[in-house]
Amino acid sequence: MRPSTPFGLSPRRKVSFALTADAGLTSATLVIEERTLVGNYDEFSYTELTKDPMAKVVTAEGERWEASYTFPDVAVYGYYFEVVANGETYIVHNNDFSVYWTPEKGSGGESMIAFQPSDTDAVRRYRHSSYDGTFAVPEWSKNAIYYYIFPERFRNGDTSNDPTVGQDTILGEAVEVHSDWNDAPWVPGTGDGSDEFYNNDFFGGDLQGIVEKLDYLADLGVNTLYINPIFEAASNHKYDTADYKNIDDNFGDNALFETLTTEASNRGIRVILDTSLNHTGSDSKYFDRYENFAELGAFEGETIQESSPFYDWYTFDPAGTTPEAMYEGWVGVDSLPNLNESDSWKAYAYGDADSVTNMWLDKGASGWRMDVAPWVSDEFWREWRDVVKANDADALTVAETWFDASKHLLGDMFDSTMNYIFRNAVQDFAAGESAEEMYQNLELMRENYPQEAFYALMNLLSTHDAARALHHFGYTGPESSAEAVAEAKTRLKLAVLFQMAYPGAPAIFYGDEVGVTGGEDPYNRATYPWADEGGNPDMALLDDFKALIQMRNDNAVLRTGSIDAPVYADENVIVLVRELNGTHAITAFNNAAETSEVTFTVDDLASLNFNDALSSEALAVPASGEITLTLPAIGGQVFISQ
Repeated sequence: MRPSTPFGLSPRRKVSFALTADAGLTSATLVIEERTLVGNYDEFSYTELTKDPMAKVVTAEGERWEASYTFPDVAVYGYYFEVVANGETYIVHNNDFSVYWTPEKGSGGESMIAFQPSDTDAVRRYRHSSYDGTFAVPEWSKNAIYYYIFPERFRNGDTSNDPTVGQDTILGEAVEVHSDWNDAPWVPGTGDGSDEFYNNDFFGGDLQGIVEKLDYLADLGVNTLYINPIFEAASNHKYDTADYKNIDDNFGDNALFETLTTEASNRGIRVILDTSLNHTGSDSKYFDRYENFAELGAFEGETIQESSPFYDWYTFDPAGTTPEAMYEGWVGVDSLPNLNESDSWKAYAYGDADSVTNMWLDKGASGWRMDVAPWVSDEFWREWRDVVKANDADALTVAETWFDASKHLLGDMFDSTMNYIFRNAVQDFAAGESAEEMYQNLELMRENYPQEAFYALMNLLSTHDAARALHHFGYTGPESSAEAVAEAKTRLKLAVLFQMAYPGAPAIFYGDEVGVTGGEDPYNRATYPWADEGGNPDMALLDDFKALIQMRNDNAVLRTGSIDAPVYADENVIVLVRELNGTHAITAFNNAAETSEVTFTVDDLASLNFNDALSSEALAVPASGEITLTLPAIGGQVFISQ
């Protein structure tokens, strides 16, 4: 039972609610609450707005209890039902399904019934998002296929700007430089020859390397680059920003960035930039703990500098007995001092005509991905979004949120999010776990997110912050057997098939397409194994990726076609039907280690003819609409109507 109509959320309009029950209820009440969520669930609560009696309607099928409510604001709400039967009070509330990364339980599917708890914290609310009805994402973003680059490890196109031992430093310590492009990243304390410091080993990847490989990327079939931070910073990951307005000198310069965006545009490729507006680096022109910059930093020389133009960007505690105790670092990391949302910081970040936000859009960026979005206030993001859209209405805004991102996708903050819920669900399905259970996560997003955002979600399989998909599927490194590697790659291809046939914008993490694997950071940040650098890319896997990407690019129904609940689902198989402008698609996926034969009926497909998008196989649907598919082991099929 899904107790709301229509399915999903609404743009601030009246929503109808109904419960069906056998005879015996004496009353039913709809309880509506507004949710408060701050940060990474640092503050989380519900405030009751109304308790509305429901009206009983007797039908041939039984009793039906009805009520409606008009949601007043753009916000996320909770609701549940109180019912009285046989003199006892019960609640009808959300189920206890665990949503990936999200502390709140409940997939929004079948309800559960319990005695009325004395503690309302025990209630699992259904969630309802009321969004801005004018919300629209850039149309191109629904058709995007991302190539996701950690620039230090993609390609070294200019050895003259490589980090240099004895010259470059990080937090006052010398950097480390790999002499072999195909080395594994070094991990402190593992006996691999590295020192005790993290994020200070370098390979020499840069922007020129990306420019050199734009033809490769165009041939792969991607049309959007998402690039991890490229601004001046000491670490190899560059989230410890030292200067937001200059490209890191080990990556190139500002002119080279404009070359990149121009050359990418010439190939039909957009560039999305990444940064954190939540914290800077301690080794930055703004903070300057280590006295490496000409400007007077707010904590230059480990002394609070009230005369610094950046002083009010940070919060200091003069009573701190150590330098680290005198300010707060993001999640306790002292190399990443938190930023205040002061007027001067907001002007620099987005308010001024030459702000960080405007400057890089003006230099050719097509949008922004914002790091650790939940740690920044909603009001900051609302103001920032207005600036982005005023500069370029077609620019995309993407949040880094790992959990249910509903509150960030209501039309007033972000267009999209990095879809870690999708990542976990599809990884688990492709690894052989329950198809029906996995799919509840995807249905929750389809119900909770505005359709505009849903079709633009950055659908991930691998990322720079988590183990790569191949590692999850069993290819854990050189010690893996040939059989384990082959199976892992087969499971990866199933995951990519699902990714390319499902709404949202697929994101390919650099190197996944040629078999790069790796566990948690930093192993997931290995270099791309270019053949001319002595690497061994899996060219057969690359061809498979190209074919799957081409399938998506060739069939608009796979990008923006409608989608509803599965027409068939069991432990191993999911079958979805999609439609766009009269073209239908049947997408079917099987995670079992053997073939699976499934039969289902779809009246709307009666008498239609289909072709497999990846082979020459034809499918003729009889007038009964009954369809039987024989799906390959750890594989699937995508049929497009003719």
